[in-house]
Amino acid sequence: MISQAHITADTPMGATLVNGGATFRVWAPRALAVYLNGTFGDVPQLEQTPDQLMVKDTNGYWTGFVAGAREGDPYTFYVVGSGSRGVKRDPYARELAVDAPFPNCSCLIRNPRAYLWHDQTFRTPDFSNMVVYQLHIGSYAPRAPGVPSTFLDVIGKIEYLQALGINVLQPLPIDECETAFSMGYNGGDYFSPDFAYVVYDRTALSSYLVTVNRLLAAKQQPPLTLEDLSSGTHQLKAMIDLCHLYGIAVVLDVVYNHAGGFEGDDAGLYFWDRAPNGNNNNSLYFTDRGWAGGLSFALWNQDVRQFVINNAVYDLHEFHVDGFRYDEISALVNLNGETGWTFCQNLTDTVRAVNVRAIQNAEFWPITPAIVTPRAQNGAGCDVTQHDGLRESVRQAITQASFGATAHVDLDAVARNLYPAQMPDAWRGVICIENHDLVKTGAQPRLPRLADGSNTRSWYARSRSRVATALLLTAPGIPMLFMGQEFLEDHQWSDDPTKSPTSLTGTACGQDNNPWWTSCALPRT
Repeated sequence: MISQAHITADTPMGATLVNGGATFRVWAPRALAVYLNGTFGDVPQLEQTPDQLMVKDTNGYWTGFVAGAREGDPYTFYVVGSGSRGVKRDPYARELAVDAPFPNCSCLIRNPRAYLWHDQTFRTPDFSNMVVYQLHIGSYAPRAPGVPSTFLDVIGKIEYLQALGINVLQPLPIDECETAFSMGYNGGDYFSPDFAYVVYDRTALSSYLVTVNRLLAAKQQPPLTLEDLSSGTHQLKAMIDLCHLYGIAVVLDVVYNHAGGFEGDDAGLYFWDRAPNGNNNNSLYFTDRGWAGGLSFALWNQDVRQFVINNAVYDLHEFHVDGFRYDEISALVNLNGETGWTFCQNLTDTVRAVNVRAIQNAEFWPITPAIVTPRAQNGAGCDVTQHDGLRESVRQAITQASFGATAHVDLDAVARNLYPAQMPDAWRGVICIENHDLVKTGAQPRLPRLADGSNTRSWYARSRSRVATALLLTAPGIPMLFMGQEFLEDHQWSDDPTKSPTSLTGTACGQDNNPWWTSCALPRT
């Protein structure tokens, strides 16, 4: 059997570099055998031989140590179950390799301490002072038509975002997705950044490095090297690090209500220990209850629950994130009942213990005060929650105003939603006029089109959009802008760069000869 050197009761999940090699730990309680395969220190170990067979403990965790394993080495697990046998990716893999097309790729050993952070003095803004900017990494700043933008492309917009006056960046989910385009909400590899957002070409990396080091030098910080940006985890860390240096917190959008899109992915999380399916879902990690094209996590199982909570702790520790937007916690609770509610309590307690200043924002429909009620009072313990009352009333008023001077504009509804009855405190609402769901392709119009459907660049479109944004920014609560809203983007957005009717190119305000941020109809703060 494989060596058990350096293995203890506290050995972390996944691959962990230690003196002389790396430890590995994975959960597969019903598996008959788990073999560790990979190329470690340039030595291939790709067979299912006794010396690669991991050791199983009484709780179903398999462990092993490989001498000579190094940063960047590729690995997988070969799982033998009562239902099937074959390769599986590590559910805790920090990064996936490009040695084969997804989903048949390997995992990579990554050293979480290799990136040298520059953000030691950063402090997450108080909730009362937050202005959130929501964006989709792949659509926000593409360098070429039809090519997704990356973490490093977003770095090139940090100065603009700082000048805009926002102080919280909230990207849509960034984990590796099973499906090519799902706005990030069909993740399957929860600890790995999405391939699409990573730059692999070293010539291109050299160009990005110039921008990164210019931004660091402006803050009197030491430069990075090309090697510092060579991994996807480091590129994500650099984006967060530089946001922090420029006064911008980063809040991740995480999807704990389901994972999905596993069709055709025999190496993924679904049926990880390769138990037989039979006539019902016998998956290790999931129930048979579906949501948004995926399946709900089996949160009744303490090990599954811990996997999800560990993901939040991982983001806080290794990526220095400043909080979370929890996608559709209402679906999680509806699918799991009381178990879902106690999971929320465990999650919020854990996050608060790790970073008391991290904001926890729950999307929960219909809006209920219980989601922001403290755990001690049997609430879910979140800090704030999404609120759609102001959004709907302002959008309605802008639409009504577009019908002309004699039209009735219902401002009473706007007034009522400044201090909504469903909320114990108005500041606990995260409010917006546009968001990713609302103005995606095939959904609702963006603000300028609501304001003047005949001419989205007219004085009426611009002035009404200003009023809407002014109401957003001055209302009680935490305001959130959606990418492009600040310069009157009038096209709906798509997460598919080949199908998007427009990119955020800067020509939206019709002044093509100027940098796009100077052509905004809305004033910068």
